Amino acid sequence: MARRRRVAKAWEMVWVHALVWLLVLFAVFPVLQVVGISLRPGDQLYSTELRLIPAGATLDAYRIMLTEKPFFLWLGNSLLVSLSTALIGVAFASLGGFALSRARFAGRGAVLQGILMTQMFPATMLLLPLYLLMRKLHLVDTLAGVVVAYVATALPFCIWTMKGYYDTIPAALNEAALIDGCTPLTAFFRVTLPLSAPALVITALFSFMTGWSEFMVARVLLASQELMTLPLGLESLFTTYQTEWANYAAGSLLVCLPVVALFLALNRFLVSGLTLGSVKG
Repeated sequence: MARRRRVAKAWEMVWVHALVWLLVLFAVFPVLQVVGISLRPGDQLYSTELRLIPAGATLDAYRIMLTEKPFFLWLGNSLLVSLSTALIGVAFASLGGFALSRARFAGRGAVLQGILMTQMFPATMLLLPLYLLMRKLHLVDTLAGVVVAYVATALPFCIWTMKGYYDTIPAALNEAALIDGCTPLTAFFRVTLPLSAPALVITALFSFMTGWSEFMVARVLLASQELMTLPLGLESLFTTYQTEWANYAAGSLLVCLPVVALFLALNRFLVSGLTLGSVKG
């Protein structure tokens, strides 16, 4: 009987692993196809073959993107916009989330619901009023205007993320810091903020990704070639008479590398629970 149970459990694990590998293959296959397209020679840009490594594979597309296209200009603009969005978003979300978590004031519930309701509207619905607002502020066709738009878009989610994490941090920690002579601001920066590292990382990553991969808002607000971000730069590879598929695929992979590196570098901070055991009953 025990042997049958072991055999049944072994087969169950085999099926589970097979299903996991099938799902992994399903997720990775499109990425491998993009890699294959980026390796195609110039005379095979319109090939429909499904081979992962095409015949006569070459790295010319990567060379063209790095040397003949203004890729580093696009990269610099995207880094400036994304890092600015992340820094401003984290600063505002950490303070706003803490106020909504700890303070009790009239209209607090309405503020929280209002912030949440802003997430119900799609970004395309906000393009026209956003453009009109930026035009009145003279921020159209400027990277500063794009940063303001991205911060406004990412901030509601970031505030809710920080507020929810602050709720899990015992208020007794702040009270103990106040008793020891800290000011409320010092207690926030020395006690609460360090314990909120996982939430801060998630907020920073979300804000960074908002600026890194967003296309529609940048397409509406930016018109100058020298202000193009990476999504706009890749979109410029599509023309009326030709589409540079190999260059587009190579550029797409190059765009992914900084984000993958960032996730790998911050992976250890994404596991919450740093406050477990910080208060003993």
